[in-house]
Amino acid sequence: MLTDYRNPLLAGAMKSLGYVQRFGLGFPLARKELDRNGNPELETKVSATAVLVLLRRRS
Repeated sequence: MLTDYRNPLLAGAMKSLGYVQRFGLGFPLARKELDRNGNPELETKVSATAVLVLLRRRS
């Protein structure tokens, strides 16, 4: 990864509001479920200012 995007204060607020369960869980869980469901693999593109995540439907 090009940059560390985590802000502890913002991360804590997002967790308190219910937007996240636990950091480090999302991508592995998404990859597992996509595989289980027969979808193509998760694609990510990381730049210095953004993270793009592509979820493709199965054909």
